[in-house]
Amino acid sequence: MQAVLFDMDGTLVETEELWGDALAALARRHGGEVSAGARAATVGTSMPVALGILYADLGLDADAARVVADTVWVEDLMVGLLDRPLRWRPGARDLLAEARDAGLPTALVTTTPRRLAAPLLARMSDDLGPRLFGVTVCGDEVPATKPHPAPYRQAMAALGVAAAGCVVVEDSPSGAAAGLAAGAAVLAVPSLQPVDIAPGLTLRGSLAGVDLAELGTLLPGREAAGCPA
Repeated sequence: MQAVLFDMDGTLVETEELWGDALAALARRHGGEVSAGARAATVGTSMPVALGILYADLGLDADAARVVADTVWVEDLMVGLLDRPLRWRPGARDLLAEARDAGLPTALVTTTPRRLAAPLLARMSDDLGPRLFGVTVCGDEVPATKPHPAPYRQAMAALGVAAAGCVVVEDSPSGAAAGLAAGAAVLAVPSLQPVDIAPGLTLRGSLAGVDLAELGTLLPGREAAGCPA
């Protein structure tokens, strides 16, 4: 195993519900209520995609000016919502600490823009130490966002590793699809949205108890660990 590449929201830290709160607040600002199905469909997507889903749910036109204004409004709201103590997802802190102690290259690959990701990255480093990730790739730093493989390919190139030696850890269908399309093995730990099984993908209920030895078994040519969904 050459590297482990981690998603952030819903995979390492408990923030997905905050994005849901922000989208619900935006829906109310437009005089409506976002449906549970529409909210679930936005998990792991970029802001333009999430807004498109919300607008369709509310019966609104997705004109460019509205998208720009609402993106700024949601991000401004998220700055306040994210200003709270860090909440790790089960098992995530232990797995990151093990990778750090082993000297294994890691990357954080998130659809969240740098403006919002930076404070969370700082809190993770405050907890586990500096230089926690060798590379961080944010949603406003890539030519295309998940489910496109570009974010993971960009991180692999920056780390100088081959896709066949990488494991991607994700929580959403779009993120898992991005990891698979980039050529990595994927461990999916769904948070708010189910992830369908696919070749090269392993499902777990949480990261609790997952270690580097288990991740290594997910690579091509290694015996599968038979992880429970």
